[in-house]
Amino acid sequence: MGWHRRILRVDLTKGKSASELMNMAWAEQYLGSRGLGSKYLSEEIDPKVDPLAPENKLIFATGPLTGTMASTSGRYTVVTKGALTGAIACSNSGGKWGAELKFAGHDMIILEGKAKEPVYLLIQDDDVQILPAGEIWGKSVWQTEPWLQERHGDPQIKCASIGRAGEYGCRFACVMNDLHRAAGRSGVGTVMGSKNLKAIAVRGTKGVSVHDATRFMAAIAAGKKALDESERRESFTVDGTNAMMNVVQTFGSLPTRNNRDVRFEGAEKISGEAMMTQTPDGHRNYITNSACFACTIGCGRIAHIHPDHFAVKDRPEYQIASGGLEYETAYGLGAMVGVDDLDAATFAGFMCNEHDMDPISLGGSIAAAMELFEEGIITKEDTGGIDLTFGNARALCEIAEAIGKGEGFGAVIGMGSKRLCDKFDRPELSMSVKGQEFAGYDGRAMQGMGLAYATSSRGACHLRANPYVDDFERTELEGKSQIVKESQDLHAIVDSTGICLFTVLSGMPLENLAEQVDAACGGGWSAERMTEAGERIYNLERLFNLRAGLSVKDDCLPKRIMEEPVKEGVAKGLVSGLNEMLPEYYALRGWDQNGVPTNQTLVRLELG
Repeated sequence: MGWHRRILRVDLTKGKSASELMNMAWAEQYLGSRGLGSKYLSEEIDPKVDPLAPENKLIFATGPLTGTMASTSGRYTVVTKGALTGAIACSNSGGKWGAELKFAGHDMIILEGKAKEPVYLLIQDDDVQILPAGEIWGKSVWQTEPWLQERHGDPQIKCASIGRAGEYGCRFACVMNDLHRAAGRSGVGTVMGSKNLKAIAVRGTKGVSVHDATRFMAAIAAGKKALDESERRESFTVDGTNAMMNVVQTFGSLPTRNNRDVRFEGAEKISGEAMMTQTPDGHRNYITNSACFACTIGCGRIAHIHPDHFAVKDRPEYQIASGGLEYETAYGLGAMVGVDDLDAATFAGFMCNEHDMDPISLGGSIAAAMELFEEGIITKEDTGGIDLTFGNARALCEIAEAIGKGEGFGAVIGMGSKRLCDKFDRPELSMSVKGQEFAGYDGRAMQGMGLAYATSSRGACHLRANPYVDDFERTELEGKSQIVKESQDLHAIVDSTGICLFTVLSGMPLENLAEQVDAACGGGWSAERMTEAGERIYNLERLFNLRAGLSVKDDCLPKRIMEEPVKEGVAKGLVSGLNEMLPEYYALRGWDQNGVPTNQTLVRLELG
């Protein structure tokens, strides 16, 4: 239980779909969502495949808790070989779409091949149709979702779709759902576009059952109580994730102007507090909180832009309420590009939601372009007249829209910072790992995060490990490898349950989460078993990447992070200690000096 035990397999080349039984032996080892989706991908494709080839597969996977009464149980993941990185990609999203897929009786969708013409998938319980999408190809996410609901006469249909970025091949395109929630990183939307698949529209009426309802209700009540009493949860609810802006600014770990600096003089103007502040004429960027399915945290923000701001003044279609700045968006479209204009950053964030772009990679790629521009390597002749200097808010808005639509130099930046910097023979200016741009934490000031970036299976990522508390307390390297390794395993299993990572980060004990999973599924899930499954998942992802051609050379950080000391803050004078931490990390993982899992590790985790 907790499962329907059904997978929907869709062959886009043949235009056919069929339901099949889920491999429950794999579910016993990898649980669901991230773990189980990664297992299916590893078994069904050649890891060396071109991510945009029809032979690559695209998997939408829920977890056993998705769609239940567990707190934050709206999560699903999109698993594929990433268009941005060439590594395994697993992007997690909230909203309501994941729960709706579960209500329709499907635990997972596996998409194969490529449609001859643009199509969308309509799932209404057991009725599955592949329908022409010619009328909405070329349309934005914000146009696509209401079109599908109106076409099928049901405003409750939930949609996962791509916009123009995913269609034209922007390498960091997302899969968007519920208008402003995203499976955001690694180019999963790019893979969706390569298959000529515009959207998956779902309506379900079957619900979800659990193994032991009485024990399950008791377990989720205990979990919700822990969240209710948590100061960290309260911070997420009251302040949102952008409360982090002033924390990293004060510490001196806020990547600024393409990581040339670690503090941004305009940080207060784009912070969570700034979002809450009224202008003299009574306007406030923040409108209200938003929450995903079954969420008891509500960290999301709904915001609007001042109607007189240059980005929207003559464009009433953007004088609306929509998804506001989260920390990573504010960092990427603010400090990273040197822009302290709150409304400009919000508009660029709107572009991400409307056209399906990852704001972290968007900001990192624009920042790289700005440094190339300031060094004279690219000029206004290249950019179509856009003055790409750091801090230029108008340029940010203009280039973000151009990237989303694939217009002019926007399509070049849409390759991502690594391909962009390689094109202009300055690879060291890409602040990325495995081709994926940094999140909002400097890897010199936060040494554990630097190690986490380097060893993340999907490229630089702030959600694959949790060294935050330790990094903010000390810069010494001792013990950081252990913290990164253990939190990577923890995050892998939490991502596989179907609930949000913020539950555990907010204080829900792993023991309670294990109790929820066991009550939902049965089978003896304990905290120890969950931890081992998380380690198994992380090693599975490593094996996929090794087979794809990645190696120890890809567990690296840019030259700037390794050689240019931090200029100010607590970590002043430091560079990354990655070279010292990595051997210890490999040893803790049971990998050899080349980062390859040993036979002993493979046997222990039943991966041999």
